[in-house]
Order: sequence, then structure tokens, then C-alpha cells
Amino acid sequence: MTNKNTRIEKDSMGNLNVPFDALYGANTQRAVLNFPISNLKLSNSLINAITQIKYSAAIVNKDLGLLDQKISSLIQNACKEILNGKHYKEFVVDVFQTGSGTSTNMNVNEVISNIAIKSIDGNIGSREPVHPNDHVNKGQSSNDVIPTAIHIASSMEIKKTLIPSLKKLSSELENKSREFWPIIKTGRTHLQDATPIRLGQEFEGYKGQIELGIERSKVALKELSALALGGTAVGTGVGMHPDFAKKMIQELNSEYDHEFKESPNHFQSQNSLDGLVQASGCLKTIAVSLMKIANDIRWLGSGPRAGIGEIELPEVQPGSSIMPGKVNPVIAESVTMVSAQVIGNDTTIAIAGQSGNFELNVMMPVAAYNILQSIELLSSSALNFSEQCISGLKATENGPNQVKNGLAICTALAPIIGYDNAANIAHIASKTGESIFEVAIKETDLSKDELEIILDPESMTEPKK
Repeated sequence: MTNKNTRIEKDSMGNLNVPFDALYGANTQRAVLNFPISNLKLSNSLINAITQIKYSAAIVNKDLGLLDQKISSLIQNACKEILNGKHYKEFVVDVFQTGSGTSTNMNVNEVISNIAIKSIDGNIGSREPVHPNDHVNKGQSSNDVIPTAIHIASSMEIKKTLIPSLKKLSSELENKSREFWPIIKTGRTHLQDATPIRLGQEFEGYKGQIELGIERSKVALKELSALALGGTAVGTGVGMHPDFAKKMIQELNSEYDHEFKESPNHFQSQNSLDGLVQASGCLKTIAVSLMKIANDIRWLGSGPRAGIGEIELPEVQPGSSIMPGKVNPVIAESVTMVSAQVIGNDTTIAIAGQSGNFELNVMMPVAAYNILQSIELLSSSALNFSEQCISGLKATENGPNQVKNGLAICTALAPIIGYDNAANIAHIASKTGESIFEVAIKETDLSKDELEIILDPESMTEPKK
């Protein structure tokens, strides 16, 4: 039955009530009813990528003589509305849906069809004169559109948000490395005292991790550059004009100012998510790097009196509801949580990648959700980390004050008096509380001047030439 809140639509399975004002149709409504699983929806970036494919297809099909000029223009104009940020509320299918993403592909097809129909005062849901399958989806299948859209959306988010955010973080770490270069402190290995290191050298190491993260982002881009478009249902290209894929790639590259290419092996592109798995692995490595850096920042700033306290973190908010004056490393903590989420997302994507059954992977929507979430989280977290934490870090005197009392500086004595003798001096200093210098004066024949040169902390921070 129908009422004033619904309209009756027909698809290949029969009649169905659809919300009266909805721009989607019966196929989408069936998915809404079939998958009341979560409140998670695929991102706008993925919807935009699918829409861009439809926009380009309207142009290419028209140029190939397969689509009427008027219908092509109606589809293009409808796509422009979506790409300009309108109608996102119409994309209602749950992430946990059909494994090919067919429901989302049809959701986009139906919305474009009805926007076009509405623009000429036609009857929404009539499929006339713009049909969601015959016109909007012409030359395509969900099985090649969805993996193509995942690659496009992920590539654009990496290129436009992740890499710039990582570059900003790398720049801030480089600034701190230069600022902290004169500061010499005790290094730590196994959480125990080690030979001296410059605070700036520690930050140089962090910068190196992020620089490699940028390179790994570019590796991910390369993995995602091959598009499945052109394989249609099972990789054979059935139902597609022989020039369609080539012209589509050209059109998409023009729109995105990027160098996508048609997959050299459509069977591989549709029956696996290997490229996505590899790209996610790169994102996971970036997350691991960020977690390492964030945890080091937390520890170096611990205290202020009972911890390491070698740096001061910016105070951005009160840290406790019960302890007045307490300030916590909340920005760094948010980075570690993002890292954990991205690492978990990678596991989901790896499992999804295993789910290619014969000619089709059947976990594409959840893989799409996770990789795009990972990119978004890493991008925003890296930028926030650089702006609200790294840029405001200050060094304290704690690091330099502890250097001369460090036991590991006896390492510089080992080449001169032997490992065992140097170790004995370290043991004595540890028991008596004396410095290595004070014990060495008594236990060796080395003069004060000689020891001052040998045990100079600054000389230990650079390789001997």
C-alpha cells in the first residue's frame, strides 16, 4: 500500500514503496530494507568518485554515438549537482551490503536519473527519459565501477590531504631538529641510559620516519593507479564498446589531473583487492611511525617532576577532573588512537582482500570504508599533531643536566682502557653515585685533561673522522 509519505516504484523484482521525496529508487530502497546493519555509510569521497565515473561515461557514450546528446547533458548536469556537494543525504546504503557494492552503484545511478528527470519537471521514479541502468550505467558494471571508484577516491585523498599533511609534519619536525640541535642529552636504549645524543638528532630521526611515510604514500598511489574500469561483469568487457575504457581513462585523467591507467589485467583487477591491500599496508606503516613518534613525545614530556621531563608539551586543555593543574599529552594520545584504528583497518582490508571468489571480490564496500577512513584519520591527525603539539614543543634543562651523570659515557673509555676496565668503572659509579669522570680519575692513569677530552659529551654525538 502507498500513502502520502511514499510513492510506488517498479524495478526488475516488482513494485516497492519508496519515500515520496527520495531521489533514490526501488533498488536502493530494497538495500535499505535488506541491510539495517549499522549507521555507517560510504564516504562522500567515494560517492563523488562514482559520480565522476557516471559523468565521464555520459560524455564518452555520447561521443561514441551510444547516448543521445540531450540525455547525456541531463546526466552530466545531474552529476555536477552531486559533485558540487548537493544530495549527499540521498546516499543511504549501509557499508555492510552486497559485497560487490552493487547497491551503492545503483543508489548513485538512481539518484542521478531522478535529478535529471526532476530538472525537466518529469515524474521522479518514472525512469523516463533517463534510465538508471540503460543510460547512467551504460557500458559499466558495479563489478568494475566500484573497484575503480575505490582506487580513484583513495588516490585523490592521498594526493590532496595525506601527503600535504605529512609534509607539514615533516617540516615542523625539521624545525624542531634545528632548534634542538645544540641540546645534548643522554640517549636511551632498552629504556636504559646510553651514550649521549643531541635532542635535535632524535627529532631528525622522527623527521626521517615521516619522510619515508611520504614516499610510502607515493607507493600507495602507484598501486592505486590501475583502474578496473572496462572489465564490466567478470573482466571480459561484455556489453561495452571496445573504445569505452580507453576514452574513459582519458576523460578521468583530464578531470582529476592525474595519471590513471587501464588495468593490464581486468581479471586480476576484479577478482582481487591486492593493490588496495598493498596501499593499506603503506598506510599501516605510516600509522606505526606516528605511534612511535607520539609515544616518544609523551615519554620525553612526562612529569613535570616525577618523569623524564626533557621537553615541555603545549598545554591545550586541563588534564584531570579531580587533580587541579594537571596537564596531559592529549594531542599525542589522539595520534596513538588514530594509529591503532588504522592498524585495525588494515587487518580488515587484508581479510577483505582474501575474499575474492573466482571472478569477483565480495568485500569491496568494507574495504572502501576502511581505507578511506584510514587516509582521513592519518591526514587530520598528522596535521593536528604538527600544529597543536610539535610546533609548540620546548626543551628543558633536564636532558643536559643528566649527561655528565650518565653511566653510558664510559663507552668512550673502552677503546682506551678496554671493555672490562670501562665496565668496572661504570659499576663503581653506579654503586657509589659518583660520575664516570670522578671514578676514572681514581681508577685509571689518565689525566684530568685527557678525561675531559675523552668524556666530552658533544664529541660522542658525532662520528669520528
